[in-house]
Order: sequence, then C-alpha cells, then structure tokens
Amino acid sequence: MSVALLFIGLIFLLLIGVPIAISLGFSSLSFLMLVTEDSPAIIAQKLFDTMEHTTLLAIPFFILSSHFLTTGGISERLVEFAKSLVGWMTGGLAMAGVVSCMLFAAISGSSPATVVAIGSIMIPGMIRAGYDKRFAVGVIATAGSMGILIPPSIPMIVYADAVEESVGKMFIAGIIPGVLMGVMLLTATWIAAKRMKMPREEWQGFAHIGKSFLKAFSGLFLIFIVVGGIYGGIFTPTEAAAVAAVYSAFIALVVHKDMTLKQVPTVMLDSAKMTAVIMFIIACAMIFAHVLTEQQVPQNLSRAVIEQDLSPASFLMMVNVILWFAGDFMEPSSILLILAPLFHPIATSLGIDPIHLGIIMTTNMEVGMITPPVGLNLYVAAGLTGMSLGQVTKAALPWMLVMIFALLLITYIPWFSLYLVSLLY
Repeated sequence: MSVALLFIGLIFLLLIGVPIAISLGFSSLSFLMLVTEDSPAIIAQKLFDTMEHTTLLAIPFFILSSHFLTTGGISERLVEFAKSLVGWMTGGLAMAGVVSCMLFAAISGSSPATVVAIGSIMIPGMIRAGYDKRFAVGVIATAGSMGILIPPSIPMIVYADAVEESVGKMFIAGIIPGVLMGVMLLTATWIAAKRMKMPREEWQGFAHIGKSFLKAFSGLFLIFIVVGGIYGGIFTPTEAAAVAAVYSAFIALVVHKDMTLKQVPTVMLDSAKMTAVIMFIIACAMIFAHVLTEQQVPQNLSRAVIEQDLSPASFLMMVNVILWFAGDFMEPSSILLILAPLFHPIATSLGIDPIHLGIIMTTNMEVGMITPPVGLNLYVAAGLTGMSLGQVTKAALPWMLVMIFALLLITYIPWFSLYLVSLLY
C-alpha cells in the first residue's frame, strides 16, 4: 500500500504540470523521508552514482554530433541523395522524406533532431511542389521518430544501462526493425500518394544518383564509422560517440565549410543544454528506480506475473499497453529507466530475450514520440509549420497506425530483433 503512495504522488505532480524530472525526484524524496527509514543522503549518492555510468557518456557525444550535423548542412545533402533515389516515384518527395529520416536517424540518434533537420527542408519543399500540408507534416513527424530505433540511439543506451545489457547488441538488434519500419512507412506513403494523386519529379538518371551520393558520402560514412567501429572491435559505443562528435565537427567546419568557428560556441551551448535536461531526467529516474527496488516492487511484480501463469505473448501485449499509456505522459528516458528494471526479470523468467524486450520498448518509445499529449515530435512539427498540436496529431494518425502494426510484428516475431545479434555474437 505504501508503494501506491509513491505512484499517486508522481501522477499528481505530473497532472498539475510539474516537469517530469522534478516529479520523479520530489516524489522519491518525499517517500524516502515520510515512509521509509532511509537517509535522504541516498539521493545525493544516487545522483553521483548515475554520473559514474560510463555508458551514459555516449549520450552527450551523440547529442553534440547531432547538432554539428544539423547545423553543418549534412541534412541537405542527405535529402538530395534520397530525392535522387525515390523522387521520380508518385509521392516521391514524401518518400524521399522518409528515406532522409532513416539516413539522418542513422547518424544522429535523436528523433527531434531528425524532425528539425529533415522537416525544415522537406515540409516547405513538398508544399511548394503541390503536396497537401497535412500529408507532408504527417509523413515527416512520423518518419522522424525512427531516430530512436535506427542505431545509434540514445534510448537504447539508456535501456542497456538500466538493465546492464550490451549497448552493441542493442544497436545491431535495431537495424532490421528500423529498416522494417522504414519500408512500411514508404509503402504506406506510396499508397496514400497514389490515391491522392500526389506529384512526382522527373527521373534524372543514374549519374545524378552517383553525384548526390558523393556529396552525401561524408555524412553516410559516419554510419560506417559508428557501426563498423563497434562491431569491428575498434572502439566501444562510448568511444564511437566521441569519434562521431569529432568527425561531425570536422566535416562541418573543414570539409564542407557549412559552419564557421563563430557558430561552434552556440552549437556547444545548445548541446550542453539538451544534455543537462536528459541527464537530470535520468538521474531523477534512477532515484525513483532505487526506491522501487528497495521496496521490492520488481521482485513482487515478477512473482505476481509468474503466479498468474501469463504466457510470453500475453506478457508482451501487457508490456505494449503499459508502455503506450506511459508514452502518452512521460519522456522516453524516464519510461525506460523506471519500467525496464521491472519488466526485465519477468521477461527473463518467461524465456524472452532481454535484447528483444529492449527493441520492443524502444519501438514503443518511437510510437510515443507521436502520441499526445507529450509526443515531442508533434510539438517540433507544430513549431516548424505553425500548425496546432491537434492538427499535427490528426495529420500523423494514419502513419501512427502503420507504426503500431510494425510494432506488433516486431513484438511477436523475435527474428527481426535477434537475427543479426545471433549472427554477429
């Protein structure tokens, strides 16, 4: 019963508009002081312990890399390459937007950054070409969420740290599900464009594809550096993030010269602000998770599920429902840090691979990025276009249904998540 007070306090704070990090920290501190006999000093200790996790060092580096790529003009070159590949098809600009989001997601690891970088180019371009504005916004807002499924991915790092699994395995496990999601969104976009008689661009030949590929090569090469470096045993995921940040700065400042040295302090400051927000949320979520562990919540929940004799399929459906509900109100890192330690022992006892569980949870976070009221990509798209949150939500709904169908496939066909892991490990 006492644990229920913890959740009631958290929900109350969220409902009255208190930021998620403060809600997690304050409810945990209040519970520790009023209900348990633990010293409040445990709060300071957990905050310090969180900062000692070397895995989490990858987060600020990937954020910095993403900011250099967004500011440095890499996104424009990726868009041109994507347009050369699929722009000649019906609805080709929209499909190019999806491909661009997939490519940018593979070098940034951030959904909001993907929506900003690709949306600021593709949405105005599609509208000028005669596309319906809601159609354009819906496609980009949804496709941008692949930034947390296609590696490198910040939520994957958070999950791996929370349950002590391999970041490398999580990254490799996300490749096929990310491609599956992209192919399904491309197919849905093509079908919708056919029905709505959307325009298409002229085919410019293979030579144009080659030229646009060469222009985008410096950005695409970052995928090889990060993924190839990790699986080639050259460096760890954390070291890969640091290399990605240095490489992105070099490309933006020296190779393409899209940035000047005067812009570097602004990029560093913006990256520091986003890092501070995410790390503070993670630290407060760690405190909340500590309280749950001390109160034996994961163990009791695991025991209760086992006593109910739930099948793995039923448990995974329950996980999806809980995560979808949580995603309506909370930020992805908080959800993963709170719920992953709860679900992990249950999944293990039911014979579910923890890497597969991690991909399911990450995919749910992807759906949550376009689910109101907290879906961050919806707010980003609304800010880019001047549309209301309700209008953007309605525009994204058809593609959100496609993503939910893809989520079910990923949930109940473990092959998508585990094939490459079993091949490489």
